[in-house]
Amino acid sequence: MTDTKSLSDSQAIVRSYAGKSMPIEHQRTFVTPEMNFATRAVEAGAPVRPLTYCNRPLPDFPIAWNGATYDIYDYVSRNRVAGLLVMKNDEIRLEHYDLGIDAQTRWLSMSMAKSISTTLIGAAIQDGFIKNVDEPLTTYLPDFTGTAFDGVTVKTLMQMTSGVRWSDDQTDANSERRHMLEMQIAQQDGAIMRYMAERPRAAAPGTQWCYSTGDTHVVGALVKAATGKWLSDYLSEKIWSKLGMEQDGAWWLEAPEGLEVAGSGFFATLRDYARFARFILDDGVIDGIRVLPEGWVREAGSAREIGGKRVDYGYMWWIVPGADGSLDDGAFTARGIFGQLMYINPRQRVICVVLSARSKPASMINPAVADNAFFNALVEAVR
Repeated sequence: MTDTKSLSDSQAIVRSYAGKSMPIEHQRTFVTPEMNFATRAVEAGAPVRPLTYCNRPLPDFPIAWNGATYDIYDYVSRNRVAGLLVMKNDEIRLEHYDLGIDAQTRWLSMSMAKSISTTLIGAAIQDGFIKNVDEPLTTYLPDFTGTAFDGVTVKTLMQMTSGVRWSDDQTDANSERRHMLEMQIAQQDGAIMRYMAERPRAAAPGTQWCYSTGDTHVVGALVKAATGKWLSDYLSEKIWSKLGMEQDGAWWLEAPEGLEVAGSGFFATLRDYARFARFILDDGVIDGIRVLPEGWVREAGSAREIGGKRVDYGYMWWIVPGADGSLDDGAFTARGIFGQLMYINPRQRVICVVLSARSKPASMINPAVADNAFFNALVEAVR
């Protein structure tokens, strides 16, 4: 039976996604893992590994965007940033908390979870659970035989070029993403995967890019099918317990004892997100042990040509061109709605984690101060 509190919380998450939530209610979504859905812990190991702090403060620097010049104070205040951490060459240059949170607060990833989920595909390949990215999805999920996912490979799934019809418009109550949210709220085991199996095909696999949280849910099911382990447990075993995290992570579930919502709903502290980003920067190696295949990070963070056009999207990581439009630094981000970002610049060895509570879903597309402009200005400032 659903109680009054859970009904109220369910409507709160719908209002947040629709961009119809007051700031205090909206922020509660980001800091309360158990508020909306069942969760599973991602266990941390011991001991905690301290981070190194640089004694040189981050300089004030200009951020040029849209014909105007801004600064870091504009970026934080106008974009409703709650947490900001900058690391250069493994040293923290800035760690800032706002909107009432602190170093112990676990913050909702939103779609940054997508990049974590595809990282587990890399770990499963390294472990031999998945042969390679060119394997048909139906090898591991045979129930998808005869559906629109028949003929989709692990690679096309991770690139969001499955060709399965999907709209991720959070503000449209009739979109597939909103239908998926209603299924999350109902907390019925297997409902989302059944819904995915019913989706029609819109394009041949590999020919059309379409941003799809539904595809990411299938990534989670793939990891579970291939490894026999929940995403949370596999993430803990391979990565989270090995990096000296300060706290357990938490991950929303589609139902109690069901699959993780692989495309969203991961919670961690600002510093622990930074530790994960450094793991990616270090090419998926922990204490000399390779967790991800060699070259995986470069491939996961690379742009693709799809349908004759460059698409700045890798294995559910967003590509960040430099200020001059070049891809020379190989920079990319995990990116979540309402302003959650893990920026990683391999060439310059810069990491930046941003946790925000922006008011509208469209603020990821048109924020007050553009995230990529901020990242590129930041890289110049710390050279």
